[in-house]
Amino acid sequence: AMLIGASSAAIAEAGWGALVFPLYISAFGILVCLGVSFVATDVYPVKKEEDIENVLKVQLFLTSVGMTVVLFPLAYGALPASIDLGATTGVTPLMCYVAVVSGLWGGCLIGFITELYTSHSYTPVRDVALSAETGAATNIIYGLALGY
Repeated sequence: AMLIGASSAAIAEAGWGALVFPLYISAFGILVCLGVSFVATDVYPVKKEEDIENVLKVQLFLTSVGMTVVLFPLAYGALPASIDLGATTGVTPLMCYVAVVSGLWGGCLIGFITELYTSHSYTPVRDVALSAETGAATNIIYGLALGY
């Protein structure tokens, strides 16, 4: 990310903060993950095997919330008031914040939806598994009927 940023004259002119903004995101992400890891080990620990899935969901959600909170002051502290990137002019820290947070929550949403359709804890997966007991053909037909 820094190599691409350094190749852009507009980002290089914006200063060191704009150049290392992707590294700041990673660094603050590590700090947020350490805090969330504390929550997962001390506040809401895994006590039995059934708790593992719920604790992982809580960690994913809390990490996304924590990064959403941390990224706002980080964007305004590291980025200049406006950057002109070629044809795109007037890129503000808020626009960069919204772009990063949209990707963050989009990934979180994809993770939760993927778990719904791949985890044995939910009925769609159980229904397909039950249809496999009668044979491969019914499993394929049932999977197609569900839209998998």
